[in-house]
Amino acid sequence: MRQSIKIPRILKINWTNELSISVVFNNGESRIIDFRKVLKKNNVDEKSPAHILFDSKEFAKVELVGNTLSWSNVEQSITMRNGERMKVPYEIGADVLLKYSQPEKSELSLKIGEFIREARLSSGLTQQELALKSGTSRIYISKIENDRSDMEIATLRKIIETGLGRKLDISIK
Repeated sequence: MRQSIKIPRILKINWTNELSISVVFNNGESRIIDFRKVLKKNNVDEKSPAHILFDSKEFAKVELVGNTLSWSNVEQSITMRNGERMKVPYEIGADVLLKYSQPEKSELSLKIGEFIREARLSSGLTQQELALKSGTSRIYISKIENDRSDMEIATLRKIIETGLGRKLDISIK
């Protein structure tokens, strides 16, 4: 049986701020990469062409090329086999970037956890009671309320409609 290899890829740049960037990886996660750490780990110093990326204006010129981050504003080149020099953009593989990233907490997931906690308390339920009614565990309810766990829509529906006796209505704007 052939085993598929999961290679991380970046699908979208959400935002840049100073030397941090938020991206969406192909596993669906939005993650934040602090490039101060990445550049230092890759030994980018004053002698390196990539040193200009410590300037937030130059850093913000990032583009998504081939599912990884690329800076064509970095003046670097490689020597080809025939001896010619070819200008290439500065890139770091998505696998390295995933390793140096942290999950980005979305406002939506924070609001869902808060909503579930508030609705549970207003219904007079403990976490254990809500877990029993919705077919989950108290630990899982606690993780959701404290934004330490993702959940599938089916589970959200079960907690809201079965556990809390409310109606789930989702809209995309």
